[in-house]
Amino acid sequence: MKIIFFGTPEFAATILEELIKSNLKPILVVTSPDKPVGRKQVITSPPVKVLAEKYSIPALQPEILEIPDFRLIFSNSQPDLVVLAAYGPPFLTKEFLAIPKYGCLNVHPSLLPKYRGASPIPHTILNGEKETGVTIIRMSEKVDRGDILAQEKTEVSSDETTPTLTAKLASLGAKLLVKTIPLLLQGRIAPLAQTDSPTPYCYQLKKEQGRINWQKSADDLERQIRAFDPWPGTYALFAGKILKILRACVITEMKPQSPPGFVFLTPDRRVAVQTGQGSLVIEMVQLEGKKALPAPEFLRGHKEIIGQILK
Repeated sequence: MKIIFFGTPEFAATILEELIKSNLKPILVVTSPDKPVGRKQVITSPPVKVLAEKYSIPALQPEILEIPDFRLIFSNSQPDLVVLAAYGPPFLTKEFLAIPKYGCLNVHPSLLPKYRGASPIPHTILNGEKETGVTIIRMSEKVDRGDILAQEKTEVSSDETTPTLTAKLASLGAKLLVKTIPLLLQGRIAPLAQTDSPTPYCYQLKKEQGRINWQKSADDLERQIRAFDPWPGTYALFAGKILKILRACVITEMKPQSPPGFVFLTPDRRVAVQTGQGSLVIEMVQLEGKKALPAPEFLRGHKEIIGQILK
């Protein structure tokens, strides 16, 4: 069977590798272009390309994938099946979705119809969900609204971060996909139409969303720190510089008559920040242009932070 795989990040690479190991090796991979990464801006290939090269799978890396590109890819390859994971969204017409004999499948990291869109994993953590999962859908012209072919649930742990939940859902989705494809080929799946979503569409996260609003509760902010790791990060301004809060925990203690954002020492000498409800004990921080440090070590070099109000 001829499969074309669309995907870019580690989430997609996990799914691609499971396909390969399950004798469902794609004939072609479509992924994003190489990009500069890190402070030194080293040109780096996306995880899916690295894996494709390892297994000698041809890879295309278009800057922007448009309808003429799809026409060329599909007409040259004549795929039986297209699998997409964390790529896009590619805006395909009904015509192109119908070309593969068995359709176009998408592995989406949420329990659709909840959390449609580009950032379902951070929003799942941000909203304090106790349960999430993966959904295999047959793609339609409307993003993340195709018929559901398979779903599997998993718990969201209380210390989950976007990287840990992404890895968990990638593994879950990969295994579900390789179980679903044979059933699809045998005509043993009854597609389920999606209902209206109970959650808002999850747009791509922007840098400014990481700015802390200290009026929020400590519980909300602690979830934000875990949800926005690594992008867009969670940060405040200290002495005119960006101070990233990388890890924190919630306490009930507050300083009377002090505004949200006020930095103080707890009785056991931990660095804490007052919020709209409760306080955050800061465990790991990173000042703009500097390396990440445990809060006690940061405090030794920046004692003046105590008594300040973070903006």
